[in-house]
Amino acid sequence: MMVWLDPLPWLIVLPLTWAALAFVLGSGRGGRLAVTGLVVQLALTLALAGQVLENGSRTHAVGGWGAPLGIDLLADGLAVAMLLLAQVVALPLAVYARAYFSEVAQTAFWPLAGFLIAALNALFLSADLFNLYVTLELLSLAAVGLVALGGKPLQVAAALRYLLVSLTASAAYLMGVALIYGTYGTVSIATLTPLIGSDPPQAAWLAAGLMLVGLLAKTALFPFHFWLPPAHGGATAPVSALLSALVVKASFYLVLRLTLGPSLTGGVWFLYVMGYNLSIATGVGFIALAGVSAEFGVIMLLYLKNAWSARLDAGESGEAALLDAIREGAVQRVRPKAMTVAVIVAGLLPILLGSGTGSEIMSRIAAPMVGGMITAPLLSLFVVPAVYRLLRGRQARGKRGG
Repeated sequence: MMVWLDPLPWLIVLPLTWAALAFVLGSGRGGRLAVTGLVVQLALTLALAGQVLENGSRTHAVGGWGAPLGIDLLADGLAVAMLLLAQVVALPLAVYARAYFSEVAQTAFWPLAGFLIAALNALFLSADLFNLYVTLELLSLAAVGLVALGGKPLQVAAALRYLLVSLTASAAYLMGVALIYGTYGTVSIATLTPLIGSDPPQAAWLAAGLMLVGLLAKTALFPFHFWLPPAHGGATAPVSALLSALVVKASFYLVLRLTLGPSLTGGVWFLYVMGYNLSIATGVGFIALAGVSAEFGVIMLLYLKNAWSARLDAGESGEAALLDAIREGAVQRVRPKAMTVAVIVAGLLPILLGSGTGSEIMSRIAAPMVGGMITAPLLSLFVVPAVYRLLRGRQARGKRGG
C-alpha cells in the first residue's frame, strides 16, 4: 500500500490539521471543519477495520523508521474497535456542540477538541509504553484546557485539580516505564510479551503497580475518582460528554491493553449468565465497575445539589420546590448517562465476544462492566434521587414552616 493511502497516519494527522485550521480561521468555522474532518476520519476508520478483518493486525513505521530506532503504529482488533467507537461518539457530539456553543466559545473549543481526538487516536495506535505515555499526556493537557474553557473560578479550580492529579499519575506511570526499560531493555509491547515470563523480577512487579495506579487515577476509578465530579460539574455539556465518554476511558483501555496476559449486582448476575467464576480478571472488572458506579452517583448528587441550591438562592422552598429541583437535576443527567452507558457497552461488547489471543482474560474483565451497566444507571437515575428527596425533605418542610 502506498504511504499516502494508508489510513493509519491520517487518523492522527487529520484531526491535528482541522484543529490547527480552526484556530487560525477563528470563530464560526471550527464546527464545520470538525464535522467534515470527523466524517472523513470515520470513513478512514471503517477502511482500516476492513483491512484488519481481512489481513489481521497492521503496522506503520512513522517516517519509514520502525522500532527500535523509530516509532511504529499498530492497529489490531482492540485498537480498531476503540478508534471506531471514538469517531462514532465524536461526530454527533460535534454536531451538538455547534448548536450549543456561542461564537466566542467555539474559538477555543474546536482546536482543543481536535488536539484531544488526535491524541486519543494516537494513543489507540501506539505500540510501545513510552509513546502511550506521550499520547496520554497530550490527551490530559487538552482535556484540562477544555475543563477550564469558560474561565469561571470553579472551572479553573477544577482544571487545576485535574492537572495536578494527571501530572502525579503520569509521574507514577513514567517511573514504571523506566523500571521496565531498565529491566528488559525495551518498551515495545510486542517485544516485552515473550520476555516477561511466569516469574518476573520484583522490579517488573513494582513497575506494573506504579503504572496501574497511574492509569487508575487518570481513569478516575474508585478510590481515585475525587477529581472527576468538580470537572464534570463545572464543565459544559459537550466537554462533560467528551470527558465521560472518551477521555477517562482512554486510560482504562490501557489497563485492558497492558493486562492482556447495588450497581455491582448486574455484574454478578452477568457472570452467572456467562458461566464465569470469580477470578483476578473478573475482580479487575468489578473494580472498574465500582469506579463508574461511584462516578454516576456522585455526579447525580452534584446536579441535584446545584438545582436545589439554585432554588434556595431564588427564595423558593418547600416540597414542591424540592421535587422540581430533583426533576431538573435528574433530567439533566439522562442524556450524558445514556451516552456514557452506550459507549461503554459498545466498546466492551467486542472484547466480551472476542475469540482471539487473550480473549479468555479480556472477556472476564469486560463481563462485570457490561452487566453492571444495566443496574448502575438505574440506581443513579431512580434510587439516588429518591434518597436525596428523603434526606432533603425535612429541610424543605422546615423552611416552609419557618
